[in-house]
Amino acid sequence: MKVMSFARFLQPRNIAIIGGREAEEVIRQCINSGYQGELWPVHPKKQQIAGLKVYPSVKDLPAAPDAAYVAVNRHLTLSIVAELAELGAGGAICYATGFSESGEEGQALEKELLKVSGNMPLLGPNCYGLINYVDQAIIWPDQHGGEKVESGVAIITQSSNVAVNLTMQQRGLPISYMVSLGNKVKFDLHDAIREFAKQTSVTAIGLYIEGISDPSAFESAVRFARELGKPVVAIKSGRSAAAQKITMSHTASLAGSDELISTLFTRNGVGRVYSMEGLIEALKVLHVHGPLNGYQLGSMSPSGGDGALVADAVEAGRLELSVLSDNHQNSIRNTVHDLVSVSNPLDYQLFDWLDTTRLASTFTAFIEQEFDISLCVFDYPRPDRCTDENWQPAQQAIINAVAQTKAKVAVLATMPECMPESTAKHLMANSIVPLAGLKAGIEGLQAAADIGIAWQSPLPVEILSSKISAANAPLTLLDEAQAKQRLAEFGVVVPKSEIVTCPEQARHSAGKLNYPLVVKALGVAHKTDVGAVKLNLNSADEVSQAVKAMAHLAERFLIEEMIDEVVAEIIVGVVRDEQFGLYLVIGAGGILVELMRDSRSLLLPVSRQEVLSALQSLRSAVLFNGFRGREIADLDAAVDAILAIAHFAEENRDKIEELDINPLMLRASGKGAVAADALLSIRA
Repeated sequence: MKVMSFARFLQPRNIAIIGGREAEEVIRQCINSGYQGELWPVHPKKQQIAGLKVYPSVKDLPAAPDAAYVAVNRHLTLSIVAELAELGAGGAICYATGFSESGEEGQALEKELLKVSGNMPLLGPNCYGLINYVDQAIIWPDQHGGEKVESGVAIITQSSNVAVNLTMQQRGLPISYMVSLGNKVKFDLHDAIREFAKQTSVTAIGLYIEGISDPSAFESAVRFARELGKPVVAIKSGRSAAAQKITMSHTASLAGSDELISTLFTRNGVGRVYSMEGLIEALKVLHVHGPLNGYQLGSMSPSGGDGALVADAVEAGRLELSVLSDNHQNSIRNTVHDLVSVSNPLDYQLFDWLDTTRLASTFTAFIEQEFDISLCVFDYPRPDRCTDENWQPAQQAIINAVAQTKAKVAVLATMPECMPESTAKHLMANSIVPLAGLKAGIEGLQAAADIGIAWQSPLPVEILSSKISAANAPLTLLDEAQAKQRLAEFGVVVPKSEIVTCPEQARHSAGKLNYPLVVKALGVAHKTDVGAVKLNLNSADEVSQAVKAMAHLAERFLIEEMIDEVVAEIIVGVVRDEQFGLYLVIGAGGILVELMRDSRSLLLPVSRQEVLSALQSLRSAVLFNGFRGREIADLDAAVDAILAIAHFAEENRDKIEELDINPLMLRASGKGAVAADALLSIRA
């Protein structure tokens, strides 16, 4: 199949609208918005719709349309899409439901839909459509709250209703494109990211995600957007078990592992938010300022209460209210009243509230140094009952200060209703971000800073493909000795050991090792629970007796040297996910695994810094650093071992189903890390 071009489809000069009620609504929306292109209604019985000539069929259209909206039942959709493809249309939107989200019959129809569409771009099925606010092409069967813009953000959603809701925002966010993907037969998430990143009218891209069908393609698309300077921020639903069930039935999406989604976002510089309000506020920051260079935040307000609220809001996150330098303090002190105490947050009080010139001097002195972005806290009065006359001098002061310094500034209303939409638009026109609500505003700033920090580092190697060439090969569970042997070949340190089959061999083999020793029955899961492991054996007799006592559990036994000077134990695992393929898990090990559930997941391949950062971010990381007089753990050796395990997984990516090293024992600094236990499930 040829590579599809979506250019005609996204900026149509003419639109064919096929169907009844929903199709007529698309026509009304285009007319009401002022769309300047041609509208070609198609209906077999009607002569006129909204004063426009109606064509009885697709074949009667005056030319191949740049875009077509197909709002008929699922069976008729197939024949109409086939006709549009044959005619050479630029693309079609399929409104109908009843495809892959509805069972086997629908899945079969969806495959046929893909087939008959040929090389023609296709959006849906089971979706509302596309809104282009730059050209006012509202290919959308419902009300919407947007307006014409010259530039703005593109928003991609996997829910039509969420898309409608986002158009209704009254927070001043300019939207250039809005699209709901539906079942994503052809126009998938990664396709949309690539297409909107190319548009000069798009400043940033926002995502509402229920699932990512192709993580590798998503990663490639996000990196393409980064190359073009288009930051991406996302909200991912489906974190709870209940939400995952809903997304599966809603758009046939695979919700996937939330932690792996976060990992994918982090390694590719996608900002993550956890609320719709946070998504909108992050997009506003990115639209006006782009990604922030860091987390250093300045805050000023006419009230100490506002400053305290900001300080509390940032305390648990990555943003930081940095301490002012002496020079910075002196610069500010020269502009404020003698009774004002200079700090960050700055409570400049109301002495100069109505004096634009003096207040602009204070604002300029505060914002021109040190910060990655500065906040100016204004809660505007409600416009229906009050006047903002007394706010205008202060607002003009911050506008003047920004014009003079070119600093990155946001005006923050602690409550969203205290940032009127008209005020938000005015601030944005003067290169100031209007943030509506303290919690959402801080969330948006943090996401923009996350992107900026990520963009300062080189991109990691692309993630491994999730496809398994040996998927049909039978699985084999290797025992501990076999697993350790395979790992040792890749540089993982394992205890010195011997394999025996009877007490007599055990007595002889014990003499080749250094006491104390441990004996394990091979091929037995959960050894401790069934008495399949004996520790601290200090003689050949004890080793022989241990093997004899386990004879009913196994035919082969592993005798190993015990590991001393252990500072901490971690678990290292490799697991296969249906979406992401193999990934690495690092966490608190030994008996703490189920108790603490303290782990981090990393996508492969992984870098040394990623592994070290994951280890240091564990709640149990305190054990690595000399906890209660213990020695410091050999983290360098731990990282070496984990990278060796990751390398083994990468080299056997088509075969491994699951690998478990628990525990990886971390000895004192300079003394190494040893894999004390290992199980491996692998395809022949």
